[in-house]
Amino acid sequence: MDLNKKIKEHIHGKKDEYIRFLQKVIQQPSTTGNELSAQTLVADRLKEKGLDVDIWVPDYNELIESNYFNPLRDNYDGSPNVVGVLKGKENGRSVILNGHIDVVPSGDISKWANDPYSGQVIDGKVYGRGATDMKGGNLATLIALETIIDLGIDLKGDIIYESVIEEETGGAGTLAAIQRGYKADVAIIPEPSEMKIFPQQQGSLWFTVTIKGVSAHGGTRYEGVSAIDKGWIVFQEIMKFEEKRNEPLRRNPLYKDNPIPIPINIGQFNGGYFPSAVAEEATIQGRYGIAPGENIDEAKEKFISMLDHLKTIDSWFESHPATVKWGGIHLPPGGCNLDHPMLEILKQKYMDVEHKEPVIAGSTWGTDGGLLTQAGSIPSIIFGPGTTSMAHFTDEYVELEKLFKTAEIITLAIIDWCEMV
Repeated sequence: MDLNKKIKEHIHGKKDEYIRFLQKVIQQPSTTGNELSAQTLVADRLKEKGLDVDIWVPDYNELIESNYFNPLRDNYDGSPNVVGVLKGKENGRSVILNGHIDVVPSGDISKWANDPYSGQVIDGKVYGRGATDMKGGNLATLIALETIIDLGIDLKGDIIYESVIEEETGGAGTLAAIQRGYKADVAIIPEPSEMKIFPQQQGSLWFTVTIKGVSAHGGTRYEGVSAIDKGWIVFQEIMKFEEKRNEPLRRNPLYKDNPIPIPINIGQFNGGYFPSAVAEEATIQGRYGIAPGENIDEAKEKFISMLDHLKTIDSWFESHPATVKWGGIHLPPGGCNLDHPMLEILKQKYMDVEHKEPVIAGSTWGTDGGLLTQAGSIPSIIFGPGTTSMAHFTDEYVELEKLFKTAEIITLAIIDWCEMV
């Protein structure tokens, strides 16, 4: 029996076991600060496979030493990182399999058809918060790792399996793993790409723009200056700025089918303190997409210049400039060169399994790949089974067939990359 067939049959024979494990992990509501129970399941499984397993709580004081960190909290108790290492037999090429265990909150539970942490299987899909983003993808890479171990395949290079915390709120887990010394020649991140291969990933920043007005009684609002009115001007300029930034990327083949390659999303627009008072302050909070290859500090300066340009539109902003603060998500863009050998290997293994060409594209969301690429100098590729539209969405699910095919492709790619002894 050839190796490809042996791998396929081995994965098929353990599907029920893997589905049960995925359900258990989904049933752990591992929102930020609550990752311990899910991480314990992952760590125990890695130990059962005989791996060297490193479990530690990231150190805030170490994290803040990095230019890539913008903390949302100063204590990571109850939020351990888990890394398992399968050592290679020789000094061959190494690979990191990186995935985050944290999930976004479930939101309004009444809008879910089933409990958001049920892990229920319906029509070939596993449902639950985190199923697609990205516990399903994490299982795919875990299957790849375990298949190599189970079949007794000795490789020249190391496989480093990383289950990290806090990607959804800033990347503390991956940054902590880099600072702890975990490096490799390439990284695969099974974020929900719908089995598309993303060699380029945008970055993202969270921002808060503050706009000043002058308060007055609502009955004589003409005596004041509404910060909400001025904020609407700011909002419109941000949208024009988004269009300007996206125009060049629409000519990039990796983004040719994407209407907004690097979105600027306005998540909150708040102003005022009382219905009968003119708003003296307004804030606009959002997420700022950073183009692949773009320097994050230069992107900030462009945004600040856009705000400075407001004074040419409305003289109010000459003496009352809109200001911006950056906080929360601070993910740089990442990726690899388009001629990187792992990219070519993934393409070939995809064709071997799916019997068709893969879609090669650029991601429209930030990932820990930016930290791996820029803070760790590790080329990174996104390739995962999850459904992009289901990430952060009600009734989130992952398709089991895609999960197992992704696992098969990644298994074959790792073997080619790390090379059999």
